[in-house]
Amino acid sequence: MRADRLVSLVLLLRQRGRLTADTLARELEVSTRTVLRDIEALSAAGVPVYTERGRHGGFALLPGFRTPLTGLNHDEALALLTAGTGLGLGPALASAMRKVVDALPDNHQALAADATQRLLVEPETDLLSRRPVTEQIPGTTMTEVRRAVLAGRRLRIHYAATGQPPAWRTVDPIGLVTVRDRGYLLATRNGADRTYRLSRVLAAEELPEPAQRDDRVDLDRAWRERSARFLSDDHIAVQVLVDPNRRDDLLATAVAVRAETPGPDGRLRLEVTYQDLRHAVWALWQLGTAAEALTPPSLRAALHERATALAVRYQDGNPP
Repeated sequence: MRADRLVSLVLLLRQRGRLTADTLARELEVSTRTVLRDIEALSAAGVPVYTERGRHGGFALLPGFRTPLTGLNHDEALALLTAGTGLGLGPALASAMRKVVDALPDNHQALAADATQRLLVEPETDLLSRRPVTEQIPGTTMTEVRRAVLAGRRLRIHYAATGQPPAWRTVDPIGLVTVRDRGYLLATRNGADRTYRLSRVLAAEELPEPAQRDDRVDLDRAWRERSARFLSDDHIAVQVLVDPNRRDDLLATAVAVRAETPGPDGRLRLEVTYQDLRHAVWALWQLGTAAEALTPPSLRAALHERATALAVRYQDGNPP
């Protein structure tokens, strides 16, 4: 509708300053001629839009033109901003979020700019693509982590890594990512990339010194790159057929799940990742005949060798 487009045009000018007709046309997905007509309509309606000519010219609004949304505290504003972050925004949701951002009071504008960079919710890739399990994260811990991420300060966390005793470590936070109800902290430690499960952060403390990080970040790209490294570094990919009743048991032992499709005979066909061949052999052996490894051949051979050795030991049915 034209009314919605006019509102979006005003909000684009309000948030981004001077824009050319070509830029507005791309943002609104209309022709340049339509943008010029809309500018004329806004001007006729009393909206203070003006034209700056020249090489760096374009359309702009007089400073201060907006209707503020008052009464929001810091956490309420943050909740609104992150509700639409990284959710594959369509035109309608993108337009709605522009309206929310534009209506925020002055003291929340900096928060709006930072939150769109530092908080990513539901990207397309996940380190652990399993059934959603709600993770419990203490409120005070999450508050400290979130404050450090948005304020750009270093963070001290008490982290319980898998198979290791909890230990304190100091990191430079980059951003927060939420995938299927799981939270992750993207950070660097001594200059090296690190990704931490928020559910394993037992305590956190925001430090006064500034974090060593770039002023701007493409969090979606950073997450994709880290996910790709996680799934490729020293891991083994396994294709397996599993009884649906034992699916959750299989997922509980896997490092990650890459794909899942219906298989033959009512079984499920999954592509999962394990730490190494020994880990894969141990995990599938627990499932007995409820799971069948299809690839890699080395895994089938290892399972066959173990099964043969067991059959030989019990072939006469009597104890020695």
